[in-house]
Amino acid sequence: MFKNLFLAWILLWGLVGQVPTPLHASPVAEGGNNTILVMGDSLSAAHGIATEQGWVNLLQQRLRDQGYQATVINGSISGETTSGGRRRLSPTLSQVKPTLVILELGANDGLRGLSLKEMQKNLVTMIDQSQQAGAKVLLLGMRIPPNYGKAYTERFQQIYLDLAKQYQLPVVPFFLESVAQQRELMQEDNLHPTAPAQEKLLETVWKKMEEMLK
Repeated sequence: MFKNLFLAWILLWGLVGQVPTPLHASPVAEGGNNTILVMGDSLSAAHGIATEQGWVNLLQQRLRDQGYQATVINGSISGETTSGGRRRLSPTLSQVKPTLVILELGANDGLRGLSLKEMQKNLVTMIDQSQQAGAKVLLLGMRIPPNYGKAYTERFQQIYLDLAKQYQLPVVPFFLESVAQQRELMQEDNLHPTAPAQEKLLETVWKKMEEMLK
């Protein structure tokens, strides 16, 4: 299993140290009453592919096609950690006033060997701030390489499940599960999902998100 997941571990290394990209909106369904904010790293910032090919933009298209009046705001930055996300979230919430926040953060914390206690604290703060702002929260969990040690890697993964249980949130245990073991879905750098892989990432999110929208 670890051998099959190795591509996922390599891919995750590409989340560290990328150039930040600015907050941007994809207002396809203008005039809607709902705003969805995605706070993530390079996996949600469409690193290495055109922005319109990324899963976040595909989400906006899916919402439009399904008849949902909603606007998606992509607040993802390549290389982002939970600490960076925590610092940015409060002013972003005030600016865009989302009804749903999708949190796809934590991989860079784990890959840098940062404190898992601080990572959990940062995620707790972001969940609290989102809920206090009146938004629902969807957690997208990640995994890290086994070479970080069994205790660290297991605790890292468990954080998402614990927070989902504590706050009664929907959670995707491993966001990359549908693409991590398929080499053809990786870019040439072996670090990031390809454009065709974005639809699979969207489906992973949509399975949890559709019920929240209803």
